Amino acid sequence: MALSDGEWQLVLNVWGKVEADIAGHGLEVLISLFKGHPETLEKFDKFKHLKSEEEMKACEDLKKHGVTVLTALGGILKKKGHHQAEIQPLAQSHATKHKIPVKYLEFISEAIIHVLQSKHPGDFGADAQGAMSKALELFRNAMAANYKELGFQG
Repeated sequence: MALSDGEWQLVLNVWGKVEADIAGHGLEVLISLFKGHPETLEKFDKFKHLKSEEEMKACEDLKKHGVTVLTALGGILKKKGHHQAEIQPLAQSHATKHKIPVKYLEFISEAIIHVLQSKHPGDFGADAQGAMSKALELFRNAMAANYKELGFQG
């Protein structure tokens, strides 16, 4: 499941575009997640009241959370698979405090791919999409392994 150096380079190249507008990307990812999988919104007490895309776009707290999510993920991706130190506390909070199932990590991975496809079609071709999918799967597998160690069946 390891990525080649070339695949990591594709991932990090497009991630540079994400970081250039991390707030915009983060907001779009969360809106895509909540629109595609409305049940995920129930895990967010702060955002449960947001019913429309317009309300979501206007919510500063949602924008801030998008930055938090993508900043954490970017830190993990930059480790190129050597991310246990970053994954462990994230898995701990997501398993014990937030109780986020692994399935929801799949959903947000889909949302990330969708947003990257729509915002960066020229820089996110089939090779980059495949590499990002592998990198996100590596992240989810690491989270799932940590969940298991913590006894969380999410």
